[in-house]
Amino acid sequence: MRRPIREVIVVEGRYDKNTLLQVVDATVITLGGFAVFDDREKLAFLRRLAEKQGIIVLTDSDGAGFMIRNYLKGALPKELVKQAYIPDVSGKERRKRHGGKEGKLGVEGMKPEILLEALRRAGATFLDESGTESTPAGEPITKTDLFLWGLSGGVGSADKRSALLKKLELPEHLTANGLLDALNLLYSREEAENLIHEL
Repeated sequence: MRRPIREVIVVEGRYDKNTLLQVVDATVITLGGFAVFDDREKLAFLRRLAEKQGIIVLTDSDGAGFMIRNYLKGALPKELVKQAYIPDVSGKERRKRHGGKEGKLGVEGMKPEILLEALRRAGATFLDESGTESTPAGEPITKTDLFLWGLSGGVGSADKRSALLKKLELPEHLTANGLLDALNLLYSREEAENLIHEL
């Protein structure tokens, strides 16, 4: 059964959209890959959707996906946009002769449960049968916490961050700010601290 979600979900291409629509009942907008960089009308449309319903960005976990994600981060109101991340999984989609440059599966190659988990982690507003919203809540983690935990601004912090990303099955291209967003969506401060001390 498809899960209804209030936010508009933004993906790179139509195959991503087809895969996602088998899992969720939501408005899914395709960007056409890098074409969005020159499409002012689409950007204006996305801003309106963000203001009305909120947006979840769900791109591939490769470098190209992160270029698109970072572009949208700068172009759309931050407080209205949630970031959903798929894990790094090696392989290629069935329809393709050759895999991507980095050898990772994109959104279209993900299993339904992985996509739902990525959306849940992003803080998607799942609607139950009656149309009521249920959203996860968490205690905020700050940039200072990342510094104190040795994940930013210190010797070896990049390596420690990389080890944590791997442990949490988050994409390797995630920046310190992206990690901060993800930790706040997924864990309380205490849970995050425990995970970091286990590294």
